[in-house]
Amino acid sequence: MTDTMYPTTVEFGSLDEIHETALGVLPGDVADFLEGGAGGETTLLRNRQALSRWAVVPEPMSGVALPDTGTTLLDIPLSAPLLAAPFGGDTLFHPDGHRAVMRASAAFGVVDIAPEAGSFSYADLRATAPAAARMAQLHPFAGAVDVAGRIADAGYEALCVTVDCPVGGFRTRNMRNRFSPDLTPFCGNTPVSAGDAPRVAEVMGQLMSGGGAAWTWDDLTHAARRFRLPWIAKGVLTPAAALRAMDAGATGVVVSNHGGRQVDPAPSSLAVLPAIRAAVGPDVPVVVDSGFRTGADVFVALALGADAVILGRAIVYGLAAGGEAGVTRVLELVTEELRVLMTLAGAADLRAVTSDRVVEILR
Repeated sequence: MTDTMYPTTVEFGSLDEIHETALGVLPGDVADFLEGGAGGETTLLRNRQALSRWAVVPEPMSGVALPDTGTTLLDIPLSAPLLAAPFGGDTLFHPDGHRAVMRASAAFGVVDIAPEAGSFSYADLRATAPAAARMAQLHPFAGAVDVAGRIADAGYEALCVTVDCPVGGFRTRNMRNRFSPDLTPFCGNTPVSAGDAPRVAEVMGQLMSGGGAAWTWDDLTHAARRFRLPWIAKGVLTPAAALRAMDAGATGVVVSNHGGRQVDPAPSSLAVLPAIRAAVGPDVPVVVDSGFRTGADVFVALALGADAVILGRAIVYGLAAGGEAGVTRVLELVTEELRVLMTLAGAADLRAVTSDRVVEILR
C-alpha cells in the first residue's frame, strides 16, 4: 500500500512538464529547428487537429484490469507499440544523443530506429544497445545498397527507407533564424571532409545543394533487390504510394508526413491512415508517425489501423530535458496512459483496440 496514487520521486510528472523543460534548456534556434515545420506550418497544426477529432469510447464493467501492450513488428518483439524516430542531429539536443535513446529504448523493450544522418554510426549504436538497435534508417540515394550492406553487417534486422525526402522541406523558421549548424551531429555515418560533402548533403536530403539525382520507385525497386534485410517505406500518404512501395519490395509502410516538415500544406497522417490500411490489407505492417505525443494518440492510431506508432518530437523532448532518464519517462508516461485507456475501453490487448473503440467528434 502507498500513501498516494502518484509517484513522488520521479523528476517529471507529465509530458507537458518534459516539453516545457526541453524548450527551456535548448538554444532558441535549436528549439525552432525541433518545433518547426515546413511552409506556414499548416501540416504541423493539422496533425494535432486530426487527433483532437477522435474520442475513446469507454466500456464500463468490461472486466479488463491488466491489459497487454505487447506486440511484434517485423518479428521484433515490443513491450509497447512504440518506436523512436530516426531523427538526425541528435547531439544538438543532448550530448548522448541516440546513445541515450537506445539505452532507454532497450531497457523499456522498444526499438529506436538508428538514423542515417545522426551523430553516431550504425555500428556504434548497435554496440550501445543491441536489443533496441534492430532497425536502421536508409535514404534512397547513390550508395544506398552499400549503406544497406553496412547496416546488415552491423547486426540490424530491418531497414526503414525514408521515401519522402529527396530535398529538405521549405522550413521557414530555420531560414528566419539563419540556422546553419555544424554538420558533425548529422554525419555519424558520413565522415566530414571536402570529398564527402556531397554525400553529407544527400544524406540530409539536400539534393539541390549536393548535386545528386532524385530516385524513382523503379530505382528503389532495383536497389531493394540487393538489400539483405526486409524494409519498410517511411513517408507514404496515399493508398497508391503504399501499394507502389509494396510492389517495390517493401514489407510494410510508415504513414507519415515527416512531422509536418516536408510538404505544406499536406494531409495529416491520421486522416489518411484508414484508407491506406484498407488498401494494403490486414496483414501488412502499417506504422504511423507525425504529431503523436500521448498514450491517447497511440490508442486512436491503433484503432484506425496502425500496428505501431513512431514517436519523434516527444522522444527529443525527453532527451533534451533529461537524457536517457528523460526518454525513459516519456516511454513510461505514454505507455501508462495507453494502458489506462485500454482498461477503461475494455481492450485486453492491442488486437482489441479496434475502430469501434473510438468515435469521431465532428465540429
